[in-house]
Amino acid sequence: MTSLTLRVNGREHALAVPASAPLLQVLRNDLGLNGPKYGCGLGECGACLVLVDGVAARSCVIPAGGVAEREITTLEGLGTRDRLHPVQQAFIEAQAAQCGYCLNGMIIATVALLARTPRPSEAQVRAALSHNLCRCGTHVEILQAVERAVELMT
Repeated sequence: MTSLTLRVNGREHALAVPASAPLLQVLRNDLGLNGPKYGCGLGECGACLVLVDGVAARSCVIPAGGVAEREITTLEGLGTRDRLHPVQQAFIEAQAAQCGYCLNGMIIATVALLARTPRPSEAQVRAALSHNLCRCGTHVEILQAVERAVELMT
């Protein structure tokens, strides 16, 4: 075991975990953060997305030791129950969740997109979300949620 310090959602966590442990495993099993989901385990589906220094990253394929000096933000770190992040609020308003499999990844990808492109075109939105798998088909509502998030953030 390695002594590792991770900065997650603005808090420092000293952990005794192998540096090679997948970040997703550490977030879920050691820190109890269930926003990022285990999907494919191969970095293909996007269910495990987190922000690493503001950039969307697939936590199932990132060794925890590789992000020890960086800021990690999970779905839980975006807002609170009393004050949701505008993207979270937009997804609720647009009823963009059905089964919930892709929701974490779609929200995190949207937050990252809007941080770098505050008023994206539809093509930019589609490109940013194209690597996140949605099994239940709420694509239209997800696109509407991103549009609403842009409104809420401007």
